[in-house]
Amino acid sequence: MAKAKRRRARDTWKEKSWYTIKTPVAFGDKEIGETPSRDPDFLIGRGVEVTMRELTGDFSKQYIKLKFEVDNVAGDIANTKFTGHKVTTDYVRSMIRRGTSRIDTHVVIKTKDDHKMKLHVLAITTRRSKSSQQKFMRETITGLVQKLASERSYEDVIETSVNGRMASEIYHRAKKIYPLKRVEIIKSKVLD
Repeated sequence: MAKAKRRRARDTWKEKSWYTIKTPVAFGDKEIGETPSRDPDFLIGRGVEVTMRELTGDFSKQYIKLKFEVDNVAGDIANTKFTGHKVTTDYVRSMIRRGTSRIDTHVVIKTKDDHKMKLHVLAITTRRSKSSQQKFMRETITGLVQKLASERSYEDVIETSVNGRMASEIYHRAKKIYPLKRVEIIKSKVLD
């Protein structure tokens, strides 16, 4: 009986090259990591998640996670585009206390330069509110966010929603309707 010849497994790891992943220009064109790939075309569409602290060095922004996606490769540099952000669940839980109401609002916005985004705005009241008051707050917040976004460019909306300035504007306008403890944009997603 003849012995079967064993095939030697091909080591595909040696065929791969390393690519440097960079953020978009709006986030300072910073290096956020490296990734291996056999072909640069395989990188396109690959997702990368990084905290705001890693980008800016500001430890107080540790709870914000930014999401990027590789959209083109030039040489050994993989350039990304912003796809959204989210706030960690432990940070959201730390804001909510007994005797308060949590008002979640999902808003689809269109910026001045025709980009569509979806924002998840969280408002926390100082005391428990009725469902009719919560409904009115949701409608008010939706209107405010859509108005603020329609006056701004895409890059400006991303910057203000991630760093908290838009949430601060919403808070100062909406607290006149019902006493609010905090307003935060806890999630964003780019739709186009």
